[in-house]
Amino acid sequence: MRIPWNVVSWILLVLFYNGIVQTCNAQDYDSPGTTTPSAPPAEIDKCDGIFASYIFQGREKEYPFVKNVSAQAWSFQAMATVLNTGSQELKSWKLFIGFQHRELLVSVDGAVVVDGDDFPISVGKNGTTLAGYPMTDLKTAIDTAGDFTQMQAQVNIKGTQFGLTAKTIPMPKSLKLMNDGFKCPGATRKGGYMYVCCKKDPKFKLKVAKTKFFPRKYGDLHFTYDVLRAYENKYLAQVTIDNNHPLGRLDQWNLTWEWMRNEFILDMRGAYTHRKDPAECIYGPQGQYYQDFDFSTVMNCQKKPIISDLPPEMQNDDKVGKLPYCCKDGILLPKTMNETKSRAIFQVDVFKLPPDLNRTAIFPPQNWKIEGRLNPSYKCGAPQRVDPTEFPDPSGIDATTSAVASWQVNCNMTRPKPRQSKCCVSYSAYYSDAAVPCSTCACGCDGERQCDANAPAMLLPSDALLVPFPNRTAKALALARIKHRAIPKKLPCPDNCGVSINWHIDSDYKSGWTARMTLFNWDEMAFADWFSAFQLKKAFPGFEKSYSFNGTKLTGIDSTVFMQGLPGLNYLVGEVNGTHPDRDPRVPGKQQSVISFTKKGTPGMNVAQGDGFPTRFYFNGEECALPKELPKRSGGHRLSGVALVPSAVLVALSFLLLTVGLN
Repeated sequence: MRIPWNVVSWILLVLFYNGIVQTCNAQDYDSPGTTTPSAPPAEIDKCDGIFASYIFQGREKEYPFVKNVSAQAWSFQAMATVLNTGSQELKSWKLFIGFQHRELLVSVDGAVVVDGDDFPISVGKNGTTLAGYPMTDLKTAIDTAGDFTQMQAQVNIKGTQFGLTAKTIPMPKSLKLMNDGFKCPGATRKGGYMYVCCKKDPKFKLKVAKTKFFPRKYGDLHFTYDVLRAYENKYLAQVTIDNNHPLGRLDQWNLTWEWMRNEFILDMRGAYTHRKDPAECIYGPQGQYYQDFDFSTVMNCQKKPIISDLPPEMQNDDKVGKLPYCCKDGILLPKTMNETKSRAIFQVDVFKLPPDLNRTAIFPPQNWKIEGRLNPSYKCGAPQRVDPTEFPDPSGIDATTSAVASWQVNCNMTRPKPRQSKCCVSYSAYYSDAAVPCSTCACGCDGERQCDANAPAMLLPSDALLVPFPNRTAKALALARIKHRAIPKKLPCPDNCGVSINWHIDSDYKSGWTARMTLFNWDEMAFADWFSAFQLKKAFPGFEKSYSFNGTKLTGIDSTVFMQGLPGLNYLVGEVNGTHPDRDPRVPGKQQSVISFTKKGTPGMNVAQGDGFPTRFYFNGEECALPKELPKRSGGHRLSGVALVPSAVLVALSFLLLTVGLN
């Protein structure tokens, strides 16, 4: 069955404003129910703000054809439009579309997908946000004499969706503007058409900034893209990375972005690209335009280059080094540890292609992404034009120089999804004979067939936490048999984490308690300048001291204690072979410290019932997966019935027995 496309041009909007309505019909496929209004709704005249709409243009059943409706794929086309009908210019527009039919976006023309990966992009569960590109700002009718080419942006969307019958019109569940200071009601739907008028929120207080462009914002991590020199066919840009979050961190960072206008990188200083292959330029549009250019010296021709920091030994290199904050082997520490290591800088020499052959035609790359070795994940927004960055004059005189143009990209840390963490936590206690290990598949399971990825992890004797997972099986089975616990037919899978942390309750007395924190590195690579942090809801005010680590209470983050190694103890070595590799298990890198707490100021605290166990744990900025249960008191640590008898009664019984014996 083939269902044709209904194509409705947004040119009708212009005609509507002039009182003329013309209907443009493309192929008409008699698809039941798939009709779109012939003209925009009358509410557009009443919209004093931003008018956003979504037009479903049609769909077509795609191979393979299956009987299961929920598994049948349909290709679809749609158009989203953002129109400024207000009296103020809209800067850097962002539109959220609440897709709900397991959509996969195959192409988007007229915008970029915020936080999107490579096409196809799955957006059908939580929807997606589109950011304007290349048209980022929408001017008003007042400033343009009603020029719709400057007032509105149109986005053509192509994709695939699932699980719908032929008569269903698959529409998003919501549509709204994501710019600060706007309030959007629920979208109105009419068949295959939905629209919403977003107006200025009267309660939103806009900070008045004397800036020509968008005011600067500062996320957990942000990039600044400064154009230092501009020529007709090329420009020199400087990229600055700033880590602003007290728990943010990157090790051996890899940065990638996407060139949108066939640019290529001639040279770099302070960083390098992973691939140097001129073939993509020679056989691409770059080679067609620059026919006499020697591409053998070009740094990178990829549309999505992967960029990394240089090692420290190249910091003073005359050709690629000698930049401030460069060449730290990709380490970005939080400012709470080292402010000079919280920034990175590199420069990139960019060549352009027609039609951008003038000094002012500069477009920054889009879809910025950065990741580290074992670090938090960041989601980055689209570049926003800001006022040019000012720099001290390089000659040393008391003057400043400005960049030709500047853009800013803000990124924020995200919490890992279940089974996607990079580190995990185990619990143990002095009152329990079994440790609660890291959860099964805490850091993911890839096609494990010899184990059960859904079974809960088996309890372990505490000494089993010191050996790799393959060496724990015998210990776990022995403990289960001794304690008469059920043993699953298919044993649970490992946690698969490169770093694990054990939190052990060491003591609990009337005026205070102690815990022991142990770090395990199961990777062969070491961690220099490591840090950890944990959140304790009720026990946080009672934190006193960490004996082998440098522990401090963080300000600005709720109930969180920050830990880092003392001088000489800030290097967590990797896993190595045992003394006798043929029979001894491998030995992880390990560091530990006892941490003391007071109960003064924390009345009603119950350590064993959960108040003594962290609610969040971090290692090098990455949030670690926590166990789903707490250690339970074992029989040997329970008070016996005799111990509960008052001492006076025991004395009386002893005297009575002695008297009977004498008689």
